[in-house]
Amino acid sequence: MPASTTTAPVVLTAKALLLDMDGTIVNSDAVVERCWRDWALSHGLDPQEALKVVHGRQGYATMAVLLPDRPMEVNHAENAVMLARETADTDGVVPVAGAPAFMTAIAALPHALVTSADAALATARMTAAALPMPAVRVTAESVQASKPDPEGFLRGAAALGVDPADCIVFEDSAAGIAAGRAAGMRVIGVGPRAAAHAPTTHVPDLTTLAVTTTPDGTIQITVAAGSEA
Repeated sequence: MPASTTTAPVVLTAKALLLDMDGTIVNSDAVVERCWRDWALSHGLDPQEALKVVHGRQGYATMAVLLPDRPMEVNHAENAVMLARETADTDGVVPVAGAPAFMTAIAALPHALVTSADAALATARMTAAALPMPAVRVTAESVQASKPDPEGFLRGAAALGVDPADCIVFEDSAAGIAAGRAAGMRVIGVGPRAAAHAPTTHVPDLTTLAVTTTPDGTIQITVAAGSEA
């Protein structure tokens, strides 16, 4: 049996936190997989291959990847239908482990939601997961370009009045991690999808994080020490 190695705690400091929603603080995988599996089958696509590119992007952008020769106006029209279905379906939507305590810990700190969901979908899922909606939020209506474009995170930083380099992003997907890095931000990858996409550091969920502040208001995120086989 290989020896285990103990990793030291990781401490990151920031002036503001930017939070993705799906897969990061809200587990909506059940709904996403139901809706996109049906969509993929209706277009003659392999659902498993489709699900590899769904996470993190706005729906129209996912459709453009999967059906590259199709007119974008068709993608936007089908995305509107998809959003309505996803908003109405909250069965199985729950908080990611540790999310309620984490959101309580950052309630008084500068933070924003930066999600590829539109406002209605974000509200439905945050409500279903019983998580507080951040006062500052960047939703699909707020941007011209979907993740992996950094626009959403840059808008979030601007809304909070914080330099991008002083922000920490929390993300679960390849597209989201790429967007955070392109914005010049450090990224804490959350969950099983994140580990393979080179975040600054990675956590299995939000239970291993501790949030503190220094006297000058700097936010400290400590990732607990762990062991790797």
